[in-house]
Amino acid sequence: MGRTFKPGAALPLAAALRDMRKAGSALVVFSMCLNVLLLTSPIYMAQVFDRVLTSGHTETLIFLTLIAGIATMVLGALETARMRLLTRAGLWLERRLAPELITASMRARLVGEPVTAQTLRDLDALRAFSTGAGILALCDVPWMPLFILVLFGLSPWLGLVGTLGGVLLFALAVINEQLSRKPLKAENQSMLSDRDAVDQALKNAEAIHAMGMLPGFLHRWSASNVHTLAMQLDAGERNALMMGISKAFRLIIQIVILAVGAYLVLKGQLTSGGMIAASIILGRALAPVEQSIGAWKGFISARQAYLRLEALLSLATPKLQAMRLPTPRGEVKCEGLVFAPRGASEAVIKGVDFTLEPGTALGIIGPSAAGKSTLCRLLVGVWQPTRGHVRLDGADLGNWVPEQLGAFVGYLPQDVELFSGTVKDNIARLSTQIDPKDVVEAATLAQVHEMILALPNGYETEIGPGGSFLSGGQRQRIGLARALYGRPRLLILDEPNSNLDSDGERALMAAMEAAKAWGATVIVVAHQPGILRPMDKLLMLVNGQMRYFGAREAFMGQLHAVQRPQNGLAAASGGPARPAVQPARPTPAAARPAPSASAPAAKSSVQGRP
Repeated sequence: MGRTFKPGAALPLAAALRDMRKAGSALVVFSMCLNVLLLTSPIYMAQVFDRVLTSGHTETLIFLTLIAGIATMVLGALETARMRLLTRAGLWLERRLAPELITASMRARLVGEPVTAQTLRDLDALRAFSTGAGILALCDVPWMPLFILVLFGLSPWLGLVGTLGGVLLFALAVINEQLSRKPLKAENQSMLSDRDAVDQALKNAEAIHAMGMLPGFLHRWSASNVHTLAMQLDAGERNALMMGISKAFRLIIQIVILAVGAYLVLKGQLTSGGMIAASIILGRALAPVEQSIGAWKGFISARQAYLRLEALLSLATPKLQAMRLPTPRGEVKCEGLVFAPRGASEAVIKGVDFTLEPGTALGIIGPSAAGKSTLCRLLVGVWQPTRGHVRLDGADLGNWVPEQLGAFVGYLPQDVELFSGTVKDNIARLSTQIDPKDVVEAATLAQVHEMILALPNGYETEIGPGGSFLSGGQRQRIGLARALYGRPRLLILDEPNSNLDSDGERALMAAMEAAKAWGATVIVVAHQPGILRPMDKLLMLVNGQMRYFGAREAFMGQLHAVQRPQNGLAAASGGPARPAVQPARPTPAAARPAPSASAPAAKSSVQGRP
């Protein structure tokens, strides 16, 4: 079950970063100790120049070398611990956020947001930066004042040179940020667009190959990619320029501090060891700033990834977790159902009202683009109505715990999507606790048990990504078994016979009869009349409006009454029969005919005898 969100609670990303405060505190301590220990080398060198070389005491040299060696070993151990801390924190962050982000991406897609697999790439970018050299440089930058204070301790003039160098190098970093922010943002957006285009092409590889569309796609993609590469080149050249300037500037500052140190030595205000130590200390102070400039592109990418993830999580934050409800009987009720896709000017579903008692089978018919598949998505809770309600046993679908509701719903969409794994895993809906008896029962109800046993490893056969090792008919029949798994109380099948042969259609109708027998409410979208035989009621949709809702026999009786005189006229004249049902002007939902009313006033996609 997903995390329960309370009003005013932090979003998962902010909460995860907040939970990392202990790791952040340890990182601060490690960074402080490391930067203090970085003073070991300049202090050792100053002591060697000022004490050992002037006194000639070998014991002093040995003692100083021993202390410096121990301090350096501690520094190495702390650096290892800091890197391990960052790596573990990055892995913890991914384990914590990946399920939240996948869930949020699913919810965002269900409300019409264009979400892609870029979400996990953004998480990878965030984790890669948080465990790389860039974050280490940013952790070391705040300790630069420590080195400047040591320079002031050696000489106020050396401190001033170090302060001036730090301020100017920081100014270069700010200039680099200002110059690179917009180009890097535009480059990242263009690169993401190019990746999405390739992902989309790979999903449609069969159509692209079959219809010779690859050259055209490559031409369009290359034109866009050239623009992306040009932006990458521009951003890379700017970053290289700033890197070159910052490196040259740091070396110039070190030369200046050596010159100032040498002048102070000549004036007797500084020792030669202090002069060498000052140059090393200044290099240590300015190195993190220079490294930060070099890692700025990674920082910009990580910041944009963070903002995209934050926007996704804020968009898809779920509502308060609902209380678990009793097992439903299967009563379905639509009340004033209206649905308009995000950004659309016209509703696709317009005021649909009906009620189905448990054990009732409803066939949904109508012309193409009438809203049949949209209605199915609303009935299973995939999409949320713009207005109105879909209720299961009186409770709005939005008030059901999604994971609980899913156990009571069987859904077979038009485009059957299976998952990498075994046949057993797919039928059992990727459950972590699979009962083989339930799997075999679902397969038997769908009449695919023998077909599965004929596969190389039976139920343990790997079906490949998206079921690529199976035919279209096999995927559809295994999808039907998945829909029947666990004997759901609501079974919704959207054009379930589109890839089936005659044996498959007979198995489908037997499965619908079995579902009715155990009390399930069955809803089927049909374009062929044969599978409507098990239906108790029919619903005709035209332009998203109900044109008929009532008994199947009454509808078919009216249809035959219209067909008979037309067919007789056609036979007498030797010409073809006219369509069974003629189109008519849209009528308000309130004026739709009752089951015993006159013939339906719209052209149905179901023609011929049932």
